[in-house]
Amino acid sequence: MPSDDEVVRTAAEAAEGLIFSRLKNSEVRDVDVTVEFEDGVLDVDVYLNAPDAANEEQVAEDAALAARSAVDDLFAEAEDAD
Repeated sequence: MPSDDEVVRTAAEAAEGLIFSRLKNSEVRDVDVTVEFEDGVLDVDVYLNAPDAANEEQVAEDAALAARSAVDDLFAEAEDAD
């Protein structure tokens, strides 16, 4: 079973990875990925300020989904290892 810290780190890295795979660093003025994992409940909030990007909202939404998916994969791998 992954630790809470591992879950949070995995989710944050996945969200940030997706953002910077779709946008250039110079397009991003500010990004904040907040991840909470408490009592088995994952909460991901992505704030993205990239005013020159045409798809800013979609990238933020996709980043949150990527974070959740990465955590799902993490738990699936842990189950397979047992």
